[in-house]
Amino acid sequence: MGVASVVILAANKQWWPNLLLVVGSLVVAGVVWRFGRRLGVVAVVVVAGVCQVPGLMHAPITSTDAYRYVWDGRVQLSGSSPYSHVPLDDALAQLRDPVLFPGLSPAERSGVTGPPRLPKDPAALAALSTDDPRTRINRPRVPTIYPPVAQAYVTVVAFVTPWSAGTLGLQLAAALLAIALTWLLAVGGRDPRWAALWGWSPIVALEAGNAAHIDVLAAVLITAAVMTSARRPKLAGLILGAAASVKLLPLLLLPAFRKRSGLVAVSTFAASYIPHLIAAGPLVLGFLPGYLTQEGFSDGSSRSAILALLLPPEARQLAAAALAIGLAALAFHRARHEPIAITCCWLYGAALLVATPTYPWYGLPLIALAALARRPEWLAVPLASYLAYGSFGHETRQSLIYVAAAVIVATGLTLRHRSVTPKRFDAIAATTNTDRRDETHRPRNLGGSR
Repeated sequence: MGVASVVILAANKQWWPNLLLVVGSLVVAGVVWRFGRRLGVVAVVVVAGVCQVPGLMHAPITSTDAYRYVWDGRVQLSGSSPYSHVPLDDALAQLRDPVLFPGLSPAERSGVTGPPRLPKDPAALAALSTDDPRTRINRPRVPTIYPPVAQAYVTVVAFVTPWSAGTLGLQLAAALLAIALTWLLAVGGRDPRWAALWGWSPIVALEAGNAAHIDVLAAVLITAAVMTSARRPKLAGLILGAAASVKLLPLLLLPAFRKRSGLVAVSTFAASYIPHLIAAGPLVLGFLPGYLTQEGFSDGSSRSAILALLLPPEARQLAAAALAIGLAALAFHRARHEPIAITCCWLYGAALLVATPTYPWYGLPLIALAALARRPEWLAVPLASYLAYGSFGHETRQSLIYVAAAVIVATGLTLRHRSVTPKRFDAIAATTNTDRRDETHRPRNLGGSR
């Protein structure tokens, strides 16, 4: 609570909030690990709920995405599609209110009408997707980018949230999801400290209870898919497909799942678009293609910060694609030899290191996967993303920050490998270098009674 409150205050005063968030997160993680061994499930979950309180008391500080979520839900409840209408469209003027549109009343005209038309020229696209002072919704001249399950989620929340509450309904929903995931991690593991690393994280407190990012929902679904994959592979595929329909990034985890799970996941993801395809037709992708272009995913111009230290944008894009294919192949192979939680953790984390997306809340599922897989070194990636986010415009500094995260991850993996290898060797030696007759293959207590 203290860290989250300090970060919110620092954000208002512009006192290095990202740096304070990283330092505070490390302090909380250290305290949890040192003193949390005897924590019970109830204590972990209750404190996780308390940690969400500071964020709920303040408007979103890390982004304005929550206002777009509110708008998308409201548009769908009105019977229209957020894929075929933009927020400034005068056809939806009756949906405006002072919270979302402080500078534009329902009676005023914005001058924007008709279905969205997205230019292909990057400069024109950038001009079209700028913010407008009349509304708190980001990119109000372009349609939404969020997939169907995310749309269903924000619509349900909009149904039970009064307009005057603004983003509070979504903040409460995200906080409840973060608490639910804390419980899921706590009851699914033997050491509650791992659940606390998620539930007590200041990052989770700010991105859930404050910013209300839908990445929290994606984290819940990814964790549920991993935890059910062994016994219910088809259900796991269904959940993974739903996660991908919240945010596209979970599709990166397909190589870690069984073949049947992957087919179900892809089918679920595709099927979720069918109702919107019927309603919006060719506009069903919304601003997603333009967003990928604007964020540098199409040409590599502003992505792959680590590769940017060595390669020009064109070669950077090819190198990133080659690394992605290699990671997918390695995950497909390793999934047969290690727990799926571990495979998903390093696969998701490595993908973030390769792509280095601009927005740090993309790393929320990685925090959950690191806790589930018990791989704390991967927490360096979302922590680094906040420092990089605070260094926007300083490309070399951003690159070096991500390099530092990669070094931390590599160091952690190396130390773990060195500590595990001798134990395996000792175990093998104990069973082979003995004068006793080997009877380990024989059944025990045949015909006997206890």
